[in-house]
Amino acid sequence: MADDERLCSIRGDLGQAVRGLLDRIADKWALLIIATLHDRQLRFTEVQRLIPGISQRMLSLTLRKLERDGLVARTAYAEVPPRVEYRLTDLADSLLPHAIALANWAAEHNDTIGTNRREYDARRDEEAASRRRRRMP
Repeated sequence: MADDERLCSIRGDLGQAVRGLLDRIADKWALLIIATLHDRQLRFTEVQRLIPGISQRMLSLTLRKLERDGLVARTAYAEVPPRVEYRLTDLADSLLPHAIALANWAAEHNDTIGTNRREYDARRDEEAASRRRRRMP
């Protein structure tokens, strides 16, 4: 499929599927969880300890969503106390190179984006000040 055909499919009905998936993996915690589980199987408390700032509730909700999408596998062991471990599926492993590429792109362009934001904000501030001056008698 040519690049322009791929773009058209994103703009068309597949756009909804793309947006839904991007919403899932690009939320605040999903990629951190995926990166944390890379090449290892961890218990819930270990995942929580390795991701600073994530609440038990958010970790539970995000793991459940990732499991539903088939990106995380959950294994419960019949022990006392119960033990549950999480690991990435092959599907999530296939996502990792793309997520790393996106993270590298963000790191590479972070300074430029910061500069662009500051310049944009300065222009907007100047435009707002100009409008206020015009309204003053």
